[in-house]
Amino acid sequence: MSFFARLANLWKGFVSLWISDVEREHPEIAYENAINSMVEKYSALKKATAAIIRRREEISERLAARQKELAQVSHDLNAAVETNQDDLAVVLIQKKNALEAEVADLRADLETAQKDAESAKNSLMSVQGEIKKLKAEKEAMLAKMASAQARIRIQEQLEGLSVDAEVKALDNVREHIKNQIAQANLSKELAETNLDARLQQLRQTSGDVTARAQLAELKAAAAARKAGVKSM
Repeated sequence: MSFFARLANLWKGFVSLWISDVEREHPEIAYENAINSMVEKYSALKKATAAIIRRREEISERLAARQKELAQVSHDLNAAVETNQDDLAVVLIQKKNALEAEVADLRADLETAQKDAESAKNSLMSVQGEIKKLKAEKEAMLAKMASAQARIRIQEQLEGLSVDAEVKALDNVREHIKNQIAQANLSKELAETNLDARLQQLRQTSGDVTARAQLAELKAAAAARKAGVKSM
């Protein structure tokens, strides 16, 4: 294979791959191309079928004409025999034999032409049916693809509506609240360990002790007075 032939094949390969990618992205184009190709084949087959049918009709017309001519020759031959015109009868016999052979051939040709016409018509109807099926498939498959694409878009939108951002925002708020509580607890702990606070608490405790001691003295004095009154 020459260099230019290989280069041409390589270019065809690249073009074929590019077309395949385009058709995958746009399946309606692939279906339309297939349908158009089938329509072109249908048109060519229709012309071929018309030619086959025309040939069948021509053979049928020739056969009818030869059969009519054969009937006339047979009639003339009988008349020649009855009138003893032997020379004319010989000519008519030869003509009759030739017509009979031609009629036989035409009948065979007509039978073949009829079969060809039926086969061509069946093929034509088959291609026509395939075109209809392909058109119906195109509509169904494109509808399915549109539905699938819509579902994909909805799924993408649902994924876009994820609550992750909201949860993260709440996590930040929760963390802030915990930090505030920790700071408050720390302030309380620091206040409890403050020396001034401890001294003030000690003084409060000492005051309570003194007050209790004074209370005990007052009670003792009151009890002594009661005892002196009784002794008198």
